[in-house]
Amino acid sequence: MFPDIAYLDWIDGRPAEAEYDLGSSDLRRGPAADGSVVPPALDGTPTPDSTLKALLASIYGVDTENVLVTAGATHANALAAATALSIDEREATAEADTDGDVRTATEKQRVLVEKPGYEPLLATPEGLGATVDRFRRPDEEGYPLDPERVDAATVEDTALVTVTNRHNPSGRLASRDELATVARRVSDEGARLLVDEVYAPFDVEAGDGPFGGPTAAGLPYALVTSSLTKFLGFGDLRVGWLVGDAEFVARARSIDHHFAQVAEPSRRLARRALADADRLADESRARIRENCTALAEFVADREDLSGRVEPGCPYAFLRHESADAGADDDALSDGDEVARAAWENGVLVVPGRFFDDPERFRICACRDPETVREGLDRFGDVLDSLGE
Repeated sequence: MFPDIAYLDWIDGRPAEAEYDLGSSDLRRGPAADGSVVPPALDGTPTPDSTLKALLASIYGVDTENVLVTAGATHANALAAATALSIDEREATAEADTDGDVRTATEKQRVLVEKPGYEPLLATPEGLGATVDRFRRPDEEGYPLDPERVDAATVEDTALVTVTNRHNPSGRLASRDELATVARRVSDEGARLLVDEVYAPFDVEAGDGPFGGPTAAGLPYALVTSSLTKFLGFGDLRVGWLVGDAEFVARARSIDHHFAQVAEPSRRLARRALADADRLADESRARIRENCTALAEFVADREDLSGRVEPGCPYAFLRHESADAGADDDALSDGDEVARAAWENGVLVVPGRFFDDPERFRICACRDPETVREGLDRFGDVLDSLGE
């Protein structure tokens, strides 16, 4: 029923094996020492009395009934899709009881997802039985989130429209006003907007939203997912969340009984992290500031690369000049060739085919600054060799 997720199969184990990890997009912090479960960044930080849900509600400026704690953002996204499809099916059944217009087996529920986009956001609703449609965020225009394109691609049976902010893989950041416009367009068709915000706080300056990034939380018909993994760097805790209207969250909580729950030790450590989020965010922004500068300088100095490093973003979706020549019929795509050559030289970057554009690759400058600069130097040698 559920399709394979090629990207997750491909990336599994590679970050640990790579000498220079320029593929992972999380600001990973040091792991707990042997015999301990407490990451060094949280050692000595007291556990607050507030519940995890209450802390998140305060950060997002919503009530606790609007928050559901999940085992990471992937879990939250799956719950959002399952819940939206469940509610849509209930509404369709109620309408059928009224007017006898029953949805046939060939008229599947639909989910609309941005293109280029992150593969699991397509694979999960497909696994849940939905038809996945796409709308373009065109590279030639800088990957904007265009309400007109969303509106044109949304149809009567669309239950959910899914976007990422920052956009994964380009790093383009949409404002709350832009998200509000899209949410209004989506609601006109009776659908909900899901915004995966794991990268929203990635910036060198703190804004007014949660963790300093823009958010769609609190907008009518909008759902938000995020986690402790990307910006705060605590992926080992496997803690994420879903924020939405109370009715939607209540239904999601019921569906969540079918999924694994977050372990209590992770919840307690997450409470520490959220209580100390200002300090941790400052540390994350310091790393982003240095790494974004290094990545932007690297791209600007290379005539064989095209693509944009978005302001304040430590990752980018790039194209190498070899893509202009095209690949042989039996060869991998050009993004794969770049990634393969990098891997053979100890550097991890991600082929663009996992993000709907096989001619590009995604590069992430998210590790400690010294490792990032050394990795970029090594990657530069790889690109030089491709040009020979």
